Amino acid sequence: MFDTKSIAETIETAKKSVVVNSATARRAISVLDLTSLNDDDTIETIEALCAKAQTPVGNTAAVCVYAPFVETSWKALGQSGVKTATVVNFPDGGENAQRVADETANAVAAGADEIDVVLPYRAFLAGNINSAAEVITATRQACGPFMTLKVILESGEFPDTQTIYDAARLAIANGANFVKTSTGKVPTGATPEAAIAMITAIRDAKAEQGLDCGFKASGGVKTTADAGLYLAIANHIMGPDWATPATFRFGASSVLTDLLAVCGVNTDLVSTNAGNY
Repeated sequence: MFDTKSIAETIETAKKSVVVNSATARRAISVLDLTSLNDDDTIETIEALCAKAQTPVGNTAAVCVYAPFVETSWKALGQSGVKTATVVNFPDGGENAQRVADETANAVAAGADEIDVVLPYRAFLAGNINSAAEVITATRQACGPFMTLKVILESGEFPDTQTIYDAARLAIANGANFVKTSTGKVPTGATPEAAIAMITAIRDAKAEQGLDCGFKASGGVKTTADAGLYLAIANHIMGPDWATPATFRFGASSVLTDLLAVCGVNTDLVSTNAGNY
């Protein structure tokens, strides 16, 4: 059972430790999944996104694009070390496990390094736990044992933090390498409350089941202060050295402009038209 009484105290403690400086900004850039998931994306849009991901103060962890642009992305990124992520079962979170597995297999064949799958959250919230678990398991199998799998909970659609915690535990138990807040396609994206529930689930899954998992805040992360708060929450729950690209990500695009500005980079050279998800 998740102790919801500690949420306000954790947020207050985390807020007091946030420092908006170049160290925070550089750390945030290193764990950023620079994202463009827009209906009007083009090859040129994605090539520009990949160029932005390679910044003067360090590369982002990944770029996240729709599946038709996976090959464009990894070709543009070359030997940069930036990963190519794509989304499946997105954004609807359907229950057809075979369809999602096929979609995943196609993305893997196209060259994706990481898969972000939407949990069948409506099914989960309706009590159909097995259906939700089957989609995650099928995606895990289609990825193979070593590919990074992020499970998007769509936490803004959940009624309370206990249910978010329970969904995160389900995702972790069925093979998630990360649990992620949002698709960015619903009104409420990442919140500190959801982050606390999910990172606590990560902590408990490690302690109780020996399972490792990371956290991704996506939807509404727009400033260095926003990023700093989520990093501070992770520090508070998991310890100051836990949040690295292997365990922590942001899914966003427009935040990069502010992060670079805090680092003293000329942001006039940075386009912000890729969408913020």
